[in-house]
Parts: sequence; structure tokens; C-alpha cells
Amino acid sequence: MIVPASPSPKDYRRSLVAVAGLAVLILTGWLGGRVAERWALTDLRRSAASSLGLQVAAFRAEMQTQSSLPLALAADPEIAGVVAPTPEPGLVEGVNQRLAQIAEATGAAVIYVIRADGVTVAASNASAERSFIGRDYGFRPYFRNSMATGSGSQFALGTVSGRPGYYLARRLPRSAGIVVVKIEFDAIEAAWRANRESVFVTDPRGIVLVASEPNWRFRASRAIDEAERQRIREALEFGEAPLLPLPVFTAAEAGDLVRVGGGARPAWPALMLDAAIPGTEWRLHTLTPIAAAVQRERAQGRVIALLATGLAWAGLATLLGRRRRMRTRLAEAATRREELEARVAERTRALSEANRQLLAEMEERRRAEAERERLGRELAQAGRLAALGQFAASMAHEINQPLAAIRSYADNTAILVRRGRIEDAAENVSAIGRLTERIGTLTRQLKGFARRASGRREPVRLSEIVRGSLEVVAWRASQTGIALDVPSPPPDLAVLGDGPRLEQVIVNLLQNALDAVTGRPEPWVALRFEETDERVAVEVADNGPGIPEAVRAQVFDPFFTTKSEGLGLGLAICRGIVEECGGTLGLRSSAEGTTFRMELTRAHAPPETAPDGNAFGSLEAT
Repeated sequence: MIVPASPSPKDYRRSLVAVAGLAVLILTGWLGGRVAERWALTDLRRSAASSLGLQVAAFRAEMQTQSSLPLALAADPEIAGVVAPTPEPGLVEGVNQRLAQIAEATGAAVIYVIRADGVTVAASNASAERSFIGRDYGFRPYFRNSMATGSGSQFALGTVSGRPGYYLARRLPRSAGIVVVKIEFDAIEAAWRANRESVFVTDPRGIVLVASEPNWRFRASRAIDEAERQRIREALEFGEAPLLPLPVFTAAEAGDLVRVGGGARPAWPALMLDAAIPGTEWRLHTLTPIAAAVQRERAQGRVIALLATGLAWAGLATLLGRRRRMRTRLAEAATRREELEARVAERTRALSEANRQLLAEMEERRRAEAERERLGRELAQAGRLAALGQFAASMAHEINQPLAAIRSYADNTAILVRRGRIEDAAENVSAIGRLTERIGTLTRQLKGFARRASGRREPVRLSEIVRGSLEVVAWRASQTGIALDVPSPPPDLAVLGDGPRLEQVIVNLLQNALDAVTGRPEPWVALRFEETDERVAVEVADNGPGIPEAVRAQVFDPFFTTKSEGLGLGLAICRGIVEECGGTLGLRSSAEGTTFRMELTRAHAPPETAPDGNAFGSLEAT
């Protein structure tokens, strides 16, 4: 005999998990259905409340169309005349015709006039078989209230027509009688039935006055005691209606959930809402079926809950499987991490050694950079001294001419003195003084060019800068046969900057232009000026071979030069001077020549000229 194996603990755990999962699915489906049902009821309440507001507004509008009619008719003198003891002949017939026309035009069921004794004397249905004329309505509450207070209203079943309606009454002048307008709600009830809406209107006692279901009329939404029933029968308000209970029963879940019974179809659940009708003591009730919507939402809620739970279980199973795989991967990763740490330690030692070498190289690079900067400063100074040497050579020639003239004037003066020509000798002495002043001016220019930057920005006359620059380069241009086209700038045109240093810039640009056109056919160098309200531009142009496009961007770099004996510092120094003065220096070049353009800020207040005729003041070194 084979003995079956007993289940293992793992099998027990699997069975327990399966049972727990099934229980969770059932519970989740039930909860999902309940939640969906509540959401569906909330949506139904929202839509039913909106529909209720529309129904109340429509019903109120129907009543308001007739509410002002009794007031207007009560002021009609002809209607007041028909309740007189002896009305004029033909007046009653005319009023009857008018009332019939008004009733037809306004949609009123009937309009009639009652004397103070309660007897009807004129009516819109005078020609009908069951006319109101001669009928006594003194027992009606609307008659008594109108005679007492001026107006009255009542919903009741007609004693003659047998049709229910709303009676609006208004007292005639001198309390001679009242005029009454009867409103019937057949059109509203038909519209409710056509739209398949369950709607009814109740008075303060809970009696249904108007309803979409005809057999609900004159039923009561709550119990009416026997005394009240007796009073209603005596007032003939609703005829012999038994005032049976309305087949609407409150459900146990909530106060606005009811079950509607009776009729051809079985009882059905509904949502009942009500609201007061403004201007009356009535309330309008709506019944919204909920079975289909609730069942649909409940089924959807259960399906969604089951799907969510199934996905949660699947996710949990996936998570558990992932955890098992994660533990395996972590164990493998721990082994690989140990190997990696060993390799990292070895690599770290190598990187530390490389880092030490890199720090040593960086220290060597910093020392080399400092040495390069020192050499740059020394080269800049050497370039400046070289430029000064060129300027000194030019000025030496300029000074030689006045010295030779002074020597000649001095010799002539001695001869003229011996001959006694004192006046002619005085003229020679004056000429010697002028030549001496000429030499002093040239030496001051050289000193101003040689001294360090002052960092000043002050108004300087452009004409004085140009004049000083030409005194340095004019001799070279004349010696080499190069045409200098230099117009005179306006005397009051001034710029902001350091005068001697700006003169140094123009001299350097002119010297470069002279170098560029040397040996060219018909060489020329021109100086041009442009002025605006805020800026002044000075251009130095030549007809040299131009600067190649490949090196144009480097011409202002320190130590860049195309000359075999140049240091490459002149244009770099010039740009630095111009920028320190708040201006810009740029160039345009082509095969027809090169133009350097210097732009400076215009000074609107020109400086005063110094006593020695120099707009910069004294250039003596301190």
C-alpha cells in the first residue's frame, strides 16, 4: 500500500496565499462597487439639482405670465361697470367678448368677474354650455381673501368645469367685486410627460397639485388627519378626491433616495429632490431614476477594482521575484566590488604619482609664464626706446636747420653792428629768437612723447595734436617725396584724452603709413576727420600694398610684425593708449591701401590755449 506524502510547509503557504488572494479579490470587488455607486449618486445629485433649478424657473415663468393680468383688468373701467347695480345696456356682452379675447391671447383657462355678493356677472366662457355667469363663488377662499386684503390665490378643482387650476383674484375699486383669472397647467404636464420626466408640485400640506403622472394629482406625500380632510371637502378644494398617499417611499440608505411604486411598471428606485417655487408656498419635486446608472457604474467599479487588484498582485509577485534576483546580483556585485577596489587602489597609486609630476610641471609653467611677462615688459620698453630713437633722428634734422640759420643770423648781426645798422641787426636778433622758440617746441614734443602715461582724460584740441604730429614726420615725408594730405581740423574741435599720448598714436600711424608706401609709384598718405555730436574719428590712409587678410586679425597683437627690424609693439601700444582714452582703434585694408580709424569721445568745451600756444599746457617733465 502506497502512503500519500504529507503536504510540505511550502504547500501550506501557497494554499494560504491563494485563499487570501481570493478573499482580497472578493472584498475589493465589493468595495469598488460601493465606491462607484456613491460616485454615481453624487453625479446624479449634481445633474438632478441642475434640472430641478430649470424646472422651477420654467414653472415660475408660466405663472408669472398670468400674475399681472388680474391687476391690469381690475383697473379697467368697463369691468368695474359690469358690477354696478344697473350696468349700461350692452356693456356685459362687450366685456364678455373682451374677456374671451384676452383669455385666448394670454392662454388663461377662463377669466370672470364676481360682484361683492359672490355671484359671477361676466366671464370669458359666457357663450359656453357650462358658463360661470350666475354662479355663486362666495365660498371660495380666494374670493374672501381678495375682498378682505385686495388680492387672493388658490389652487382648487373647478366646481363647474371639474378641471383643476390656479385662481388669481384682484379686488375692484370701491370693493364692488373681484376679477379672477384661472390658470391650468395642462401644457406643463404634457411637456413633462413628453420628456419622460417625473415631476410634481405640492402645496404646504403635501397635496399634489400638478404632476407628470395624471393619477398622482390630489394625492398626499404625507399623512393628512381627518379634521383637515373634512375642512378640504367643505371648501370643495379637490372635489371628492380621496387624498390617497403618494406611492413614493423613502429608502433606508439616504433621505433623498426613494422607491416609486404603482402604475403599469414595477417599483423603481429614484433620487427625489425638491425646491420652493418663488412667490408661492408650493414646492416642486423631481424624481430621477437611478437604477440603470448605478448598476452600470457599480459594474464598472467592480471591474476596475478587480483589474487594479490583479495588477497589484502581479506587481507584488514581480517585486518579490525582483528581490530574489537582486539578492543574487548583490552577491555577485560584492565579489566584483572587491576586485574593483583592488584595481582602484593600484590605479590610485599610479594617479598619485602622475599628480605629483603634474604639480611639478605646473610650477615650472608658472615660472616660465612669469619670465615671459618680464621679457614682454622689457621688449615693450625696448620698442618704446626704439620708437624714441626714430623720433629723435627726425627731430635732429629739424633742429639742424634752425641752428644753421641762427649761426648765419648771428654772423650777419655782428657785421651789421660794426657798420652801425642797428635796426637791421635787431631784426636778425628777433629772427634768432623765433628760431630758438622753434627748437624749444621740438624738444618739448620729444619730452612729452617720452614721458610715461598720465592717465588723464581732459579736453585737448585736435588741431594741436595734428600740428605736433606733423612736426615729427613732415621732414621724412618731404625727404622721401611722399605726398602728405593733411587738412586743418576746425580750431574749436576737441576730444577727451591725454594729448601727448594721442599725438604719439598719430605719429606712429603716420610712420607706419610712410613705411608702407615707400618705394610705391605716386605714394601718398592722407589724414581725414569725421565728427558727430558725440564722437570724433581720425583716419590715417595710404595707398600701400595693404595687409594680407590672413594676418589682419593679428596686427594689434604684441610682438607681431611684418617688418624685418620691427618689434611688433607699436600698434599694440597705440590701441592701449586709445582705449585708455575711452576710444577705439580699428583698420580696413585691401590691395588699394590701408586705413586706420581712431574714434574718440568729443569734448564739447574746448580747452584754453596755454600762453606758449600749446593746447596741452607745458610739456616739461616734472
